[in-house]
Order: sequence, then C-alpha cells, then structure tokens
Amino acid sequence: MLEAIRTQFEVVLVVAQPDKPVGRGLKLTPPPVAARAAELGLPLAQPTRLRGNTDFEATLRGSGADVAVTCAYGKILPAALLAVPRYGFLNTHTSLLPRYRGAAPIQWALIRGETVTGTTIMQTDPGMDTGPVLLQEELSIAPEWTSLELSDALSGQAARLIVSALSQLGTLKPRPQDEAQATHAPMLVKEDGFVRWAEPASAIVNRYRGVAAWPQTTAFLGGARLKLGGLSAAMGEGQPGEVLAVDDSGVTVACGAGAVKVATVQPEARKAQPASAWAAAAGVGPGARFDVG
Repeated sequence: MLEAIRTQFEVVLVVAQPDKPVGRGLKLTPPPVAARAAELGLPLAQPTRLRGNTDFEATLRGSGADVAVTCAYGKILPAALLAVPRYGFLNTHTSLLPRYRGAAPIQWALIRGETVTGTTIMQTDPGMDTGPVLLQEELSIAPEWTSLELSDALSGQAARLIVSALSQLGTLKPRPQDEAQATHAPMLVKEDGFVRWAEPASAIVNRYRGVAAWPQTTAFLGGARLKLGGLSAAMGEGQPGEVLAVDDSGVTVACGAGAVKVATVQPEARKAQPASAWAAAAGVGPGARFDVG
C-alpha cells in the first residue's frame, strides 16, 4: 500500500509498530513497512504508545500531513491524534463494513463460509472500525482460496481504493455504518485451528481455509498433535473423526456430515508429508479415529 500511495502522493511520514524480537535468536526486527520506509529514505516514527504521547503528536503535526492512512495498524487511535491532519485519518479495512469489524476479517469471512467480501475505506473514529464509510467495493471469493490467496487479492484491491479515496479528498460523502448489521472478527487464537470433527465437512474445510496462514489446522490422534493440510470435501459417512479410507490421494475422514480428504500431515517436530505416507508409517488405516473433543 505504501508503494501505491507514494507513486501519486508525497509521503511526509511513515508510522509503524516498534521493532520486535523475531525467530529463535529473538533478533530485533522492524516491521516490513518500517524496513521499506528506511530503504526509501522516508521519515519514520515507531511510537510505543499513542494515547497521551505528546511527542508523537508533535511529530505528526510537524510533518504537515493533510491526511493520514492506516492499514492493519492494530491500535485504536485517540481522538486527539485523529484531529491533527486536516482530513483526519482514512483506514483500509478488508471487509464490507459493518460486517467483520476487528483484527481478523479475512480469516473469519472464510471460516464462516462467505462467498463475497471486499474492502472498505472509512473515516477513522475512536471506535473499533466504526467510522463512516467513504468507499467500498466487493470481491468474490474463489472456492479454493485460503486466507493467503484472499489476503493477496484484498491487498491489491485496498491499494487501488485508497489511491482513489485520496484523489477525492473533500468530495467523498461519508456514510454512517448500520450498527444493526455489525458483526465481529476477533483476533485468532491457536484453538481456532483445531478441527471440530462433529461439524459438517463444509465447515471443517472453511475453517481450514481461514486458518491457513496461522494457526493452521490441528488435529489429534491418540493424543499426538498433527498439522493437517490440503483439506477438501469428500464422499463418505461414518463416526466423526473416523478414518474411512487411505489411498495415494490422501486420508478420508468422516465428519458430522460427509467427509473430508486430508492431503498432507505434519507430526510435531517433523516436516509435512503426504497423508498416505504418514498413515502407512503410523499404522493408521480404516477404522482408526482422530480424537474428538
């Protein structure tokens, strides 16, 4: 998004989260947008807090910015800060607000089986994605997309829409959100990736699609933790979690309704492998049963 904006507008300040420890060595690493700003020689600020931070407020005011743009910044902005730029703050949100307000709109749209989502450009207010809508555009979700592919598609859409919004500053008419239609998309936790075998196959596949980036799909067999990949709906009926078949294309497992085929399995501390190879090595065949709740 920074790249799209800077091709048409002057960027006077880039604001990013502080550097964080990453990897086994816990090396202090800047966020991607901060690293890119440094490469481009753009002014950069990385405040540790926003509320009551008069130094950062002075930095923003001193930049002379007419408008500020946020994208997945991860913090609610205080009213005092929102009032600094002439045109306030514009936020890009990857859902059709007021649906899927919150930290993980892409993931929850997939988990809940949505076939259409989109991008919203909103005027930021002190709430959680509650500001008036300036621009909005739908995007159809391909049935094979996981959160990785959907994120890529929405990223391109958001970059195009924010440039359009910035080109129309002062002429766009804000539209209040309908609170009665609001839904929420909270931050994912590890347990959101656990397979619920009692659910229908469609729900299990949708959850797999939504958690593909993180925390990924996790199941348990005899107490052993396994990462499952390449889930798709399959023919078959049986007890939830029951292995129905093993062949070269994967392992077929019964659900609350229907079945799913698992293409790859990754045991703890090992690499992912074809599900059929894992099943042969682990002695798993028809009649075996994954742990169910």
